[in-house]
Amino acid sequence: MKPVPRGEGHVTPDTDAIQMTVALDGDGACIAHARHLATEFLARIQTEHGLPVSQRAIDLTQLVVSELVTNARKYAPGPALMDLRIAGGAIEVVVWDSDPVLPVARAADAGRVGQHGLEIVMAIAQAFEAQREPVGKRITARIALLDDPGGAPTGRRPL
Repeated sequence: MKPVPRGEGHVTPDTDAIQMTVALDGDGACIAHARHLATEFLARIQTEHGLPVSQRAIDLTQLVVSELVTNARKYAPGPALMDLRIAGGAIEVVVWDSDPVLPVARAADAGRVGQHGLEIVMAIAQAFEAQREPVGKRITARIALLDDPGGAPTGRRPL
């Protein structure tokens, strides 16, 4: 897995989004490496751009990256990309893979071992989107950079 130079840590003039795109090569270490890169990215936006990031946001981002990259590696043949971008007080974790089948959350089943990643991501993300692309699909999860003053773990106010 290696960072793709176009867009790594730069401010895009149109959107003022700070972003980094990483090509995932699919070896066994790519999941841990993706988590590490996400943590470095958040540290860099704090030091270089002065944006505050809570420890909870760092932890949740690592979890989301781990789940989405694991799913891409497990279910999609071929390459994958991870895009991290800061926009509107949140980090967006975007993972593209070559499989066009959109993920579907399963019904709760306490007896099921594994396959809970999508449900976890949907529960902790401020927003979640899965969309087909001309080739493959793109999964986006949005995580608030700061904790909600009301205490909601996802940055949303409880209903």
